[in-house]
Amino acid sequence: QVQLVESGGGLVQPGGSLRLSCAASGSIRSIYFMGWYRQAPGKQREAVAGITTGGSKNYVDSVKGRFTISRDNANNTVYLQMNSLKPEDTAVYYCNLGTLSGTFWGQGTQVTVSS
Repeated sequence: QVQLVESGGGLVQPGGSLRLSCAASGSIRSIYFMGWYRQAPGKQREAVAGITTGGSKNYVDSVKGRFTISRDNANNTVYLQMNSLKPEDTAVYYCNLGTLSGTFWGQGTQVTVSS
């Protein structure tokens, strides 16, 4: 089994920053992708950022220039640095792991941007 443990969510004022972390453990075979998705109330889950084992990154247009994804391959950990946060970034953020054994999801961490 694979476990994903997320941390770093919380309440922040507009313009503030948060850093999300997601650590993977368990029977992990050949990770090829790690990423972050988010789901706001009443909306569908959307992909926010992703990074491959080779380091290629992609972002949804709404976060480009504000969010940065990175990973620590040795520790199977992925990070999402979120700067210049806006109220529309409020959502539950989910970590996603793509491996040869399948795709796995974290339990989600709440990010609330509000004054």
